[in-house]
Amino acid sequence: MQTNYIKKAALFLFFAAIISLPSSVKAQRYGTALGLRVGNSDLNRTMGLTLEQRIQKRISAELILQSDFSRNTTFSALAKFHRPIISKRFNYYLGAGPAFGNEESFQKIPETRQIVLTYGNSTFGLDMIAGLELTVANAVISLDYKPNINIAGREEFFRGQVGISARTVLVKSKEQKKRAKQRQKARKANSSEKSSFWEKLKIGPAY
Repeated sequence: MQTNYIKKAALFLFFAAIISLPSSVKAQRYGTALGLRVGNSDLNRTMGLTLEQRIQKRISAELILQSDFSRNTTFSALAKFHRPIISKRFNYYLGAGPAFGNEESFQKIPETRQIVLTYGNSTFGLDMIAGLELTVANAVISLDYKPNINIAGREEFFRGQVGISARTVLVKSKEQKKRAKQRQKARKANSSEKSSFWEKLKIGPAY
């Protein structure tokens, strides 16, 4: 079921990328994007928020808060590395980061051939992520596979999830770079003002 889900979503992104190529010149690379993420696994389906921040040209940070509104809620903080495929608006990415949650756990008891379910378990683990991302106008659409390795709090060592995210661009890359330059200029101006102040007093700052 997950395989068909991945194939359909990947084909959609691929054809959408080809169709959007003529307009990709006008599209803006995002600096900050916020939206919804829908996850699907053998255990459950989740919905949540995703916030992505571009840190460098090919590096971003993503925060994901998701829940099945029953017995599983998780929070992930991921660092992601991007590489373009067809154009800089269509890329693949790889990443990883810590994950925290409140989850259910299934424990197998070989002696009785029973599976004991517990919930409300505070969990900690490592999330990894691999996916495709398409930016068109002010929208960022992505398809990903996000496996989780449990470190503490859950019986199962590994769980995998397929997700689709749709985000809207809050801050464009150009705006983000412009703000960064303005902050840099402000720091230089403050630094020069302090230097001129000491020069007027004819003394130098203590080292």
